[in-house]
Parts: sequence; structure tokens; C-alpha cells
Amino acid sequence: MPVPQPTAEQRGEKILAVFDTAFGELLAADPAAFKVKFRKMAASAFAFYRGTACLFYSDLEGELDGRSGGSTVDSGPFLDERTSRVWIHGDLHAENFGTYMDANGRLIFNVNDFDEAYVGPFTWDLKRLAASLALIGYTKALSDVQITDLVRICAAAYRERVHALATGAKNDELPPFTLDTADGPLLRALRTARSLTRFSLLESMTEIRDFERRFAAGGGSIELDAATRYKVLAAFDGYLETLPESSLTRPDSYRVKDVVGRRGIGIGSAGLPSYNILLEGNSDALENDVVIYMKQAQTPAVSRHITDPAVRGYFQHEGHRTVISQRALQDHADPWLGWTELDGSGQLVAEVSPYAVDLDWSDIDDPVQIAAVVADLGRATATMHAAADDESGHSLVPFSTERAIDAAIAADEDGFIDLLVSFAHEYGARARADHQIFVDLFRNGRIPGLRAL
Repeated sequence: MPVPQPTAEQRGEKILAVFDTAFGELLAADPAAFKVKFRKMAASAFAFYRGTACLFYSDLEGELDGRSGGSTVDSGPFLDERTSRVWIHGDLHAENFGTYMDANGRLIFNVNDFDEAYVGPFTWDLKRLAASLALIGYTKALSDVQITDLVRICAAAYRERVHALATGAKNDELPPFTLDTADGPLLRALRTARSLTRFSLLESMTEIRDFERRFAAGGGSIELDAATRYKVLAAFDGYLETLPESSLTRPDSYRVKDVVGRRGIGIGSAGLPSYNILLEGNSDALENDVVIYMKQAQTPAVSRHITDPAVRGYFQHEGHRTVISQRALQDHADPWLGWTELDGSGQLVAEVSPYAVDLDWSDIDDPVQIAAVVADLGRATATMHAAADDESGHSLVPFSTERAIDAAIAADEDGFIDLLVSFAHEYGARARADHQIFVDLFRNGRIPGLRAL
């Protein structure tokens, strides 16, 4: 017997309840930032989906055990004691891929934005990615058959790459996406990143005053009072202790030149206080100065649905959790990546990179090209999952992730792909309907805390 679907009013009440749990405190502290966030989310179903990982996991938890609350994470297809507790990205959608400069100086195209990373079922990442592909396909007026083909291509590429990694493929047989190995839109993003410079980034954020570089006024920067500046600098000293020893090549690199405050107003960072810190860099030359950011790390949406005490107890705070997760999931991560505490809250610290370019879907319209891109995203996801296991240096996942996932999928390869196709269509339709419900809630003043704005 089919499960009765909630009415728009019932679904709206659930959305409001989930939002209150996920955003309530931050919204109360900075309602103006959330007004900006929600306006961005109202722009499209995909933007809404990007901003509602909290709703996604609430729905997924209910799916696992057939109820609206509670879960056993090792239940469900392809999940067992191991595959239900691997390092996952936590917010894996089709726009969370892009370029970065790794610790070896190579430009890489891969998964990015690890703010939601945690330990959980590997299928949750894949379901979130699959549903995002359905939403992108819909916005590009692809048919349901074409969307099915895209999800199948992505799932098959993931499965193929996981199997290759599990059976001992060598690094040179499965190279990362670089300027030498990527093509199509991925290569275009890498070439765009290569054309960018640290000097241009510094010019956009700073100025030279009295023969020294300082942050320029305006542009969203906030001048700090003496007490706040002191606290940020003290937190910075704590951050230095979390850097890998290999990062400490030139002590003067960490000399602070200036500090300013910023306020997060993006879809994922609304209401979170953050700071930019200007550092000396690897030489006395002013064009080699480095900008890092320190921001309050958020509670990942997936963590509310993982009850394993070994996972919860592993992290000192959310800043520590974000950094450890990123280092586990990303080979040769940003050498400036670290954590600290400020006012009792965990902070994430990383470079404001001049070489970060997100995958731009706006001009990827040809179905053949889209298919090639989603295959690469499937391969990148498999590589990410395989990076974080018993060889990553973290004891929380003490087994070979790729071999565990490979064995689980091998039991029913067709069923694995069918699962993702079915979920993509069902949740894509759900997200489109939820978007309209959300827009009506927002524009009619139904979201608590924003009614007077």
C-alpha cells in the first residue's frame, strides 16, 4: 500500500520545524543575514536544495526506518557495520565541485566545501548528489529518461572507480583531475583558476599604507575594537599549534599584519561570524602576502541523525571536526587548514585562496557534455570516499573504505544503480515541491523571526 503523502500545509509545518532546529539560534542572533540567505534560496529549487541539507537528512532518517524520527544507520540497502560509518562529505551536490591548489602546488579539480563533513552511510552522499543531478536536469529541460541516464552514468562511474581502487589500481592509472588529465568544463575551470593570481586577490581586498599592506575599508570588512582584535589574535596563536609540521617552513610566514571582521551572508554561512587575517607569506615581498579566514564552524546537518557515541566523542568541537574531516577526504589539503577556539566556539581556519573556481553549470547544456561531466563527478566522489580510510592517518574509520563499499555494491550492482535513479526522481520532485512551499512560507511571513523584516 502506498504511503500517504503529506499535504502542503503538513509539509510546510515540517519544514518550519526542521528550520527551527537547524537555524533557530543563528537566525535569532542575525535575522537580517537569514533574510538574505532565504532570498537566495527562493531563487530556484536547486538553491533551496543547496541550503536545506538539514531537511534532506531529516527526510532520509525517516526513510531508513519508516518513521519520522529515530534511525539505525546500518539499515537500508548496501549499508552494514562498515559502509554505514565512513567519512562522508555531508553536502554532496553538483555545485560542490571545483578547483583548489594542493599542498604540492598542483591545481586539482575535485570535491570542495567540507563544512558538513562527518562520518555516516556512504549512500547518503550518493543520494544527495543524485537528487541534485535530477534538479539540474530539470532546470535544463531534460526529459525524465535523460535524467535517468545521467544518474546511471554517474553511479556507474562511481562504482567503476571504487572497484578499481579496491582491487589495487595504481595512482598513475587513476590520476586526479589536473591540467594534464582533465577535459571539457573541468579543464576550463582549471585553466580559469590558473589564470588567477594572488596579487589580484590582494589588490581586491587590501592596500599599501606606509610601505605595508593592510586591509582596505569597505567591501564587507568590519573594523574590530581592541578587545575583539586581542581575542582573535589569541585564537590565531592556538590555530598555529594545529598546523602540520610540514607547514612551518618559514616562521615569518605567520606574522600578522592586519585583522578585520566579516559577516557570513551566503547560503551556507548566514549569521556565522568570521574574520580575515593578513599574513606575511613566504617572503618579504608584498605580493606574497596571504589572507586566511577564521570562521565559526557550524553543526553539520548529518550529525543530528548519527547517534554513534564513538563518532560524537571523536571531535573536540566543530572546527576540529571540519578540519579532520577535510584532511581525511581530500588528498594534500590546504597547508593553511587548521582549527582553533574563539569565545568557546570551534573555528575553522583556512586560506582565502585565489585559485578556487567552482564548476559553472550555466553554460553546460549539451546532453553529451553533461553526461561526461557527471561521470567525472562520480569518479571524483569515489576517489574522495576511498581517500578516507585506514591509511588516512585517522583512527575513526580503521578499515579500507573502498574495499568495504566495493563489496557492498558487488552484491547487487544493478540494484545499486536503480536505487540512486529512483531516489533522484522522487527526491528531485520532492525538492521542487518543497521549494514552492518554502517560497510561500517566506513571502507570507510564516518563518518565525523574520515576520517583521
